[in-house]
Amino acid sequence: MSKKATEFQRKAMSRMYRGKEIFKPLNTGWIDENVACVREWVANIFFYRKGDTTIMIDAGYNYDRLAEKMSWLGIDPKSIRHILITHQDTDHVGAVEADSPGLFRDAALYIGEIENRYLIGEVRRRVIYHLYKLPQVTINNEKVLLHDGEVIDIDGIRIECFLVPGHTWGHMVYLVDGKYLFTGDTIWFGADGGYGFISGLAEDNRLAVKSLAALEEKLRARGLRPYFITGHTGWTDNMEFAFAHKNELCSPFRKRVHDPNALYDAYDESDDTEEKAKSGYLKGVGR
Repeated sequence: MSKKATEFQRKAMSRMYRGKEIFKPLNTGWIDENVACVREWVANIFFYRKGDTTIMIDAGYNYDRLAEKMSWLGIDPKSIRHILITHQDTDHVGAVEADSPGLFRDAALYIGEIENRYLIGEVRRRVIYHLYKLPQVTINNEKVLLHDGEVIDIDGIRIECFLVPGHTWGHMVYLVDGKYLFTGDTIWFGADGGYGFISGLAEDNRLAVKSLAALEEKLRARGLRPYFITGHTGWTDNMEFAFAHKNELCSPFRKRVHDPNALYDAYDESDDTEEKAKSGYLKGVGR
Protein backbone atom coordinates (compact mmCIF):
# COMPACT_ATOMS: atom_id res chain seq x y z
CA MET A 1 0.00 0.00 0.00
CA SER A 2 2.78 2.47 0.88
CA LYS A 3 4.41 2.49 -2.55
CA LYS A 4 1.12 3.19 -4.31
CA ALA A 5 0.09 5.82 -1.78
CA THR A 6 3.52 7.48 -1.93
CA GLU A 7 3.36 7.77 -5.71
CA PHE A 8 -0.19 9.12 -5.55
CA GLN A 9 0.84 11.86 -3.15
CA ARG A 10 3.96 12.76 -5.11
CA LYS A 11 1.96 13.27 -8.29
CA ALA A 12 -1.61 14.19 -7.34
CA MET A 13 -0.91 16.24 -4.21
CA SER A 14 1.86 18.13 -5.97
CA ARG A 15 -0.72 19.36 -8.47
CA MET A 16 -3.39 19.91 -5.81
CA TYR A 17 -1.29 22.06 -3.47
CA ARG A 18 0.96 23.80 -6.00
CA GLY A 19 0.88 27.55 -5.38
CA LYS A 20 -1.21 27.22 -2.21
CA GLU A 21 1.65 28.34 0.10
CA ILE A 22 0.88 25.49 2.47
CA PHE A 23 3.86 23.15 2.78
CA LYS A 24 7.11 24.50 4.20
CA PRO A 25 9.25 21.48 5.15
CA LEU A 26 12.77 21.73 6.47
CA ASN A 27 15.54 20.65 4.16
CA THR A 28 17.81 17.79 5.19
CA GLY A 29 20.24 18.78 7.93
CA TRP A 30 20.71 19.21 11.68
CA ILE A 31 18.56 21.41 13.92
CA ASP A 32 21.27 21.25 16.58
CA GLU A 33 23.85 18.73 17.79
CA ASN A 34 21.12 16.28 18.84
CA VAL A 35 18.34 16.46 16.23
CA ALA A 36 18.66 15.73 12.52
CA CYS A 37 16.06 15.98 9.79
CA VAL A 38 15.54 14.28 6.44
CA ARG A 39 13.25 15.93 3.93
CA GLU A 40 10.99 13.69 1.86
CA TRP A 41 9.15 16.07 -0.48
CA VAL A 42 6.65 17.86 1.82
CA ALA A 43 7.36 15.74 4.89
CA ASN A 44 10.15 15.63 7.47
CA ILE A 45 11.36 12.71 9.51
CA PHE A 46 13.69 13.19 12.44
CA PHE A 47 16.55 11.51 14.29
CA TYR A 48 17.58 12.09 17.89
CA ARG A 49 21.16 11.23 18.77
CA LYS A 50 22.50 10.82 22.28
CA GLY A 51 25.73 8.99 22.98
CA ASP A 52 25.86 5.83 20.89
CA THR A 53 22.07 5.69 20.32
CA THR A 54 20.07 7.27 17.53
CA ILE A 55 16.29 6.97 17.58
CA MET A 56 14.06 7.82 14.64
CA ILE A 57 10.85 9.82 14.89
CA ASP A 58 8.35 8.84 12.19
CA ALA A 59 9.25 6.84 9.11
CA GLY A 60 8.13 9.04 6.24
CA TYR A 61 7.09 7.91 2.81
CA ASN A 62 8.16 4.76 0.98
CA TYR A 63 10.93 7.00 -0.30
CA ASP A 64 13.75 5.79 -2.52
CA ARG A 65 16.29 8.45 -1.42
CA LEU A 66 16.05 7.91 2.32
CA ALA A 67 19.30 5.96 2.76
CA GLU A 68 21.11 8.47 0.55
CA LYS A 69 19.94 11.47 2.57
CA MET A 70 20.65 9.72 5.86
CA SER A 71 24.22 9.26 4.63
CA TRP A 72 24.51 13.04 4.26
CA LEU A 73 23.94 13.19 8.01
CA GLY A 74 26.27 10.32 8.84
CA ILE A 75 23.43 8.06 9.99
CA ASP A 76 23.42 4.39 8.98
CA PRO A 77 19.91 2.89 8.61
CA LYS A 78 21.23 -0.31 10.22
CA SER A 79 21.94 1.66 13.41
CA ILE A 80 18.26 2.46 13.92
CA ARG A 81 16.73 0.07 16.46
CA HIS A 82 13.91 2.26 17.80
CA ILE A 83 11.32 4.30 15.87
CA LEU A 84 8.70 6.52 17.49
CA ILE A 85 5.53 6.79 15.40
CA THR A 86 3.24 9.79 15.91
CA HIS A 87 0.48 8.31 13.71
CA GLN A 88 -0.03 5.78 10.95
CA ASP A 89 -0.52 7.91 7.81
CA THR A 90 1.59 6.88 4.83
CA ASP A 91 3.83 9.95 4.98
CA HIS A 92 4.78 8.92 8.54
CA VAL A 93 5.09 5.12 8.31
CA GLY A 94 5.90 4.38 4.65
CA ALA A 95 9.46 3.21 5.30
CA VAL A 96 8.26 0.49 7.68
CA GLU A 97 5.21 -0.73 5.78
CA ALA A 98 5.32 -4.31 4.53
CA ASP A 99 5.97 -3.30 0.90
CA SER A 100 8.86 -0.96 1.75
CA PRO A 101 12.53 -1.80 0.98
CA GLY A 102 12.95 -2.91 4.60
CA LEU A 103 15.69 -0.52 5.72
CA PHE A 104 14.37 -0.74 9.29
CA ARG A 105 12.89 -4.24 9.43
CA ASP A 106 14.77 -5.00 12.67
CA ALA A 107 13.70 -1.82 14.47
CA ALA A 108 11.04 -1.79 17.18
CA LEU A 109 8.13 0.57 16.55
CA TYR A 110 6.65 2.59 19.40
CA ILE A 111 3.06 3.61 18.69
CA GLY A 112 0.03 4.58 20.74
CA GLU A 113 -2.33 1.79 21.76
CA ILE A 114 -5.27 3.69 20.30
CA GLU A 115 -3.44 4.39 17.03
CA ASN A 116 -2.59 0.70 16.74
CA ARG A 117 -6.30 -0.01 16.27
CA TYR A 118 -5.93 1.27 12.72
CA LEU A 119 -3.13 -1.24 12.11
CA ILE A 120 -5.13 -4.22 13.33
CA GLY A 121 -8.26 -3.22 11.43
CA GLU A 122 -10.49 -2.25 14.35
CA VAL A 123 -11.02 1.19 12.79
CA ARG A 124 -10.31 2.67 9.36
CA ARG A 125 -8.62 5.98 8.66
CA ARG A 126 -10.92 8.55 7.03
CA VAL A 127 -10.01 11.91 5.47
CA ILE A 128 -11.70 14.67 3.44
CA TYR A 129 -14.33 15.21 6.14
CA HIS A 130 -14.89 11.44 6.47
CA LEU A 131 -15.79 11.09 2.79
CA TYR A 132 -12.73 9.00 1.85
CA LYS A 133 -11.58 5.81 3.56
CA LEU A 134 -7.88 4.99 3.29
CA PRO A 135 -6.56 1.44 2.81
CA GLN A 136 -5.39 -0.38 5.91
CA VAL A 137 -1.68 -0.09 6.67
CA THR A 138 0.31 -3.30 7.13
CA ILE A 139 3.45 -3.30 9.30
CA ASN A 140 5.36 -6.40 10.41
CA ASN A 141 7.87 -4.82 12.81
CA GLU A 142 7.80 -5.58 16.50
CA LYS A 143 5.55 -3.00 18.18
CA VAL A 144 5.61 -1.46 21.63
CA LEU A 145 2.21 0.02 22.50
CA LEU A 146 2.17 3.30 24.41
CA HIS A 147 -0.37 5.14 26.55
CA ASP A 148 -1.06 8.79 27.31
CA GLY A 149 1.33 10.12 29.94
CA GLU A 150 3.62 7.10 29.79
CA VAL A 151 7.34 7.68 30.18
CA ILE A 152 9.82 5.28 28.61
CA ASP A 153 13.60 5.09 28.64
CA ILE A 154 15.66 4.03 25.63
CA ASP A 155 19.39 3.83 26.44
CA GLY A 156 19.16 6.82 28.78
CA ILE A 157 16.88 8.84 26.48
CA ARG A 158 13.74 9.90 28.33
CA ILE A 159 10.59 9.92 26.21
CA GLU A 160 7.24 11.17 27.46
CA CYS A 161 4.11 10.39 25.45
CA PHE A 162 1.17 12.75 25.09
CA LEU A 163 -2.04 11.65 23.39
CA VAL A 164 -3.27 14.45 21.10
CA PRO A 165 -6.28 13.03 19.20
CA GLY A 166 -8.00 14.79 16.34
CA HIS A 167 -5.90 14.38 13.22
CA THR A 168 -6.11 10.65 13.96
CA TRP A 169 -7.83 9.04 16.92
CA GLY A 170 -4.58 7.93 18.55
CA HIS A 171 -2.07 10.60 17.50
CA MET A 172 0.86 10.84 19.92
CA VAL A 173 3.46 13.57 20.36
CA TYR A 174 6.79 12.83 22.06
CA LEU A 175 8.75 14.98 24.48
CA VAL A 176 12.35 13.81 24.35
CA ASP A 177 14.70 14.55 27.26
CA GLY A 178 12.37 17.36 28.31
CA LYS A 179 13.62 19.61 25.50
CA TYR A 180 12.34 18.45 22.10
CA LEU A 181 8.64 17.99 21.30
CA PHE A 182 8.03 16.07 18.09
CA THR A 183 4.51 17.06 17.10
CA GLY A 184 3.83 15.08 13.92
CA ASP A 185 0.60 16.43 12.39
CA THR A 186 -0.69 18.27 15.44
CA ILE A 187 0.61 21.80 14.76
CA TRP A 188 0.84 23.64 11.45
CA PHE A 189 3.02 26.76 11.28
CA GLY A 190 1.73 29.62 9.17
CA ALA A 191 3.54 32.91 8.73
CA ASP A 192 1.94 34.29 11.90
CA GLY A 193 2.14 31.27 14.17
CA GLY A 194 0.82 27.81 14.86
CA TYR A 195 -2.60 26.45 13.90
CA GLY A 196 -4.28 23.10 14.16
CA PHE A 197 -3.36 20.80 11.30
CA ILE A 198 -5.05 20.78 7.85
CA SER A 199 -8.80 20.63 8.36
CA GLY A 200 -9.62 18.20 5.55
CA LEU A 201 -7.29 15.51 6.90
CA ALA A 202 -8.62 15.23 10.45
CA GLU A 203 -10.83 12.57 11.95
CA ASP A 204 -12.37 15.23 14.19
CA ASN A 205 -11.50 18.92 13.79
CA ARG A 206 -13.16 20.04 17.01
CA LEU A 207 -11.25 17.43 18.94
CA ALA A 208 -8.01 18.47 17.21
CA VAL A 209 -8.18 22.07 18.45
CA LYS A 210 -9.33 20.94 21.89
CA SER A 211 -6.33 18.60 22.10
CA LEU A 212 -3.94 21.33 21.00
CA ALA A 213 -5.18 23.65 23.74
CA ALA A 214 -4.87 20.84 26.30
CA LEU A 215 -1.29 20.18 25.19
CA GLU A 216 -0.37 23.82 25.72
CA GLU A 217 -1.96 23.75 29.17
CA LYS A 218 0.04 20.67 30.17
CA LEU A 219 3.32 22.19 29.04
CA ARG A 220 2.71 25.53 30.75
CA ALA A 221 1.59 23.89 33.99
CA ARG A 222 4.95 22.16 34.18
CA GLY A 223 7.00 25.14 33.04
CA LEU A 224 8.11 23.36 29.87
CA ARG A 225 9.15 25.39 26.82
CA PRO A 226 10.52 22.82 24.38
CA TYR A 227 11.53 23.01 20.76
CA PHE A 228 8.35 22.39 18.73
CA ILE A 229 9.34 20.21 15.78
CA THR A 230 6.61 19.63 13.20
CA GLY A 231 6.17 17.08 10.44
CA HIS A 232 5.63 19.55 7.59
CA THR A 233 6.44 23.14 8.59
CA GLY A 234 9.73 23.28 10.44
CA TRP A 235 10.48 24.05 14.07
CA THR A 236 10.41 26.84 16.64
CA ASP A 237 11.55 27.45 20.21
CA ASN A 238 8.94 30.21 20.60
CA MET A 239 6.01 28.81 22.56
CA GLU A 240 3.81 31.85 21.95
CA PHE A 241 4.34 31.47 18.20
CA ALA A 242 3.64 27.73 18.35
CA PHE A 243 0.22 28.18 19.98
CA ALA A 244 -0.69 31.58 18.50
CA HIS A 245 -3.81 30.24 16.75
CA LYS A 246 -4.47 27.05 18.65
CA ASN A 247 -8.24 27.39 18.25
CA GLU A 248 -8.06 27.66 14.47
CA LEU A 249 -7.28 25.18 11.72
CA CYS A 250 -5.08 25.41 8.68
CA SER A 251 -7.14 25.37 5.48
CA PRO A 252 -5.86 25.54 1.90
CA PHE A 253 -8.75 27.91 1.18
CA ARG A 254 -8.04 30.56 3.84
CA LYS A 255 -5.28 32.74 2.47
CA ARG A 256 -4.19 34.42 5.69
CA VAL A 257 -3.22 31.07 7.20
CA HIS A 258 -0.68 30.51 4.46
CA ASP A 259 2.99 31.36 4.47
CA PRO A 260 4.26 33.48 1.55
CA ASN A 261 7.73 32.04 2.17
CA ALA A 262 6.49 28.52 1.44
CA LEU A 263 7.62 26.84 -1.76
CA TYR A 264 5.44 27.07 -4.86
CA ASP A 265 5.66 23.29 -5.19
CA ALA A 266 7.09 21.64 -2.08
CA TYR A 267 7.27 18.31 -3.91
CA ASP A 268 10.15 19.81 -5.90
CA GLU A 269 13.24 18.91 -3.87
CA SER A 270 15.85 20.53 -6.08
CA ASP A 271 16.97 22.83 -3.24
CA ASP A 272 17.55 19.92 -0.83
CA THR A 273 21.21 19.08 -1.39
CA GLU A 274 24.08 17.35 0.41
CA GLU A 275 26.06 20.58 0.39
CA LYS A 276 23.29 22.44 2.20
CA ALA A 277 22.80 19.56 4.63
CA LYS A 278 26.40 20.00 5.76
CA SER A 279 26.52 23.81 5.76
CA GLY A 280 25.12 24.63 9.21
CA TYR A 281 22.12 24.24 11.48
CA LEU A 282 18.57 24.55 10.15
CA LYS A 283 16.89 27.80 11.14
CA GLY A 284 13.69 27.88 13.16
CA VAL A 285 10.65 30.08 12.59
CA GLY A 286 8.93 32.67 14.78
CA ARG A 287 12.20 33.78 16.38
